[in-house]
Amino acid sequence: MNTLSYLTLFSGFSFLFFGMGCFVSKKMKMEFERYGLPSYRKLIGTLQLLGALGLLIGLGYSTTLQLSAAFGLSILMFLGFLVRLQIKDSFLLATPSLFYALLNAYICYQLLSVSRQLLL
Repeated sequence: MNTLSYLTLFSGFSFLFFGMGCFVSKKMKMEFERYGLPSYRKLIGTLQLLGALGLLIGLGYSTTLQLSAAFGLSILMFLGFLVRLQIKDSFLLATPSLFYALLNAYICYQLLSVSRQLLL
């Protein structure tokens, strides 16, 4: 297994955890209320779970699925970062969402690079 596979597994399992948390965690429910987005909690949890499954299933079966999941999660987490800044959270509190946005953008970039090399 290579570094990209490990990063994909890390992100995939992280988002399985985060996505499930949106449905079962009281703390997560309170956080979405603090963000001013309580009605989006289940949608975001579902998107996180779908992204996680896309990364994990795509790792073994479909680069296109893996790429789509990484792209979607990077956008979702970048928007999460912006929400954190908008509600005046400190940069330190906003850092995890930025980290996951950049991680998934990196996975996406690497997958595009590999795909491009295969086409040449």
